[in-house]
Amino acid sequence: MASGSRLTRRVALGLAGGALAAPALAQDAPIRWRLVTSWPRGQAGPGVTAQRIVDRIDAMSGGRLVVDLFAAGEIVPAFSVLDAVSNGTVEAGHSAALYWQGRVPEAAFFTTVPFGLGPIEHHAWLAFGGGQALWEELYGRLGVTPFLAGNTGPCMGGFFRRPIASLADVAGLRIRVAGLGARIYERLGATPVTIPAGETYTALERGTVDAVEFLAPASDYELGLHQVAPLYYAPGFAKPNGASELLVNSTALAALPEELRRVVAEAAQAEHALALADAHRRNAIGLRAMLSEAEVRLEGFPADLMQAAVAAADAEIDAIAGGSDLAARIVASYREAQARMAPWSRLEADMARALVRG
Repeated sequence: MASGSRLTRRVALGLAGGALAAPALAQDAPIRWRLVTSWPRGQAGPGVTAQRIVDRIDAMSGGRLVVDLFAAGEIVPAFSVLDAVSNGTVEAGHSAALYWQGRVPEAAFFTTVPFGLGPIEHHAWLAFGGGQALWEELYGRLGVTPFLAGNTGPCMGGFFRRPIASLADVAGLRIRVAGLGARIYERLGATPVTIPAGETYTALERGTVDAVEFLAPASDYELGLHQVAPLYYAPGFAKPNGASELLVNSTALAALPEELRRVVAEAAQAEHALALADAHRRNAIGLRAMLSEAEVRLEGFPADLMQAAVAAADAEIDAIAGGSDLAARIVASYREAQARMAPWSRLEADMARALVRG
């Protein structure tokens, strides 16, 4: 009997121990974030990039950090992403820094600048030239931490409803254009119009605008702009780079365990590399598809327009540099990076042209 009682007590203690231990073995509930974007859901280029980022964070964190994605307009409008992340309405956003230049004039340097750095040069500046620290200083004032997170490649000059034979033809032109490019066109006599990506086709079709500069061939083709404006202009001097950004509320980021903060950073970095490669492939396909349609003609901007645009860009950048000490440091760092990399970039472009087989 004594032996049986001892066995019974051991079984009872084991069951009790198992019952007490069960909660400790259970998985903690995942941390959930909401991410808003400036894009229609699944849009070629940035919309796909945003989805891949949230999927990668989920996979890399083992489901410990789950990010729900919301397209433009589902929680906040396309151009309110920075504000939503800054004020804590959501934990994260995916957009392009050039959209905030009205509020933060220096922000455009972290997407693209007319006649500025290309995609690889821009990445090099951020990663190795001090650009990332300046970006974090700029956005830190808003309680936001930025990450480079996607790239659609160099942008085209856009679709125009009528030909541009000289600088004089730009006078009064209503063009959908974002970032510093809008200020350049304004200096050239055009009327820049800010329209979210999802509304560009309708605006061009109805004649609300005379031209649309959006992104590169893959994204432009998906929007169907070529169906209503037959003239496709190059080069895209206003946006030689197509970088996008992952914006994270700094308080939300700091609340994560270190390993999950690292997951967020690595997910953004991995997507940037993948997106740029994907963009190069898809832009080649998109351009070929558009040029195969009889109504689309690839045109070059006239020399006098390009010369005037260079002068306008220099004047605009100088004006931004004079705005604050931080603005001056951003402009100086950006220009130094461009001067340092320009010789190799020109030689690299020459070699690429020599090797192209059409």
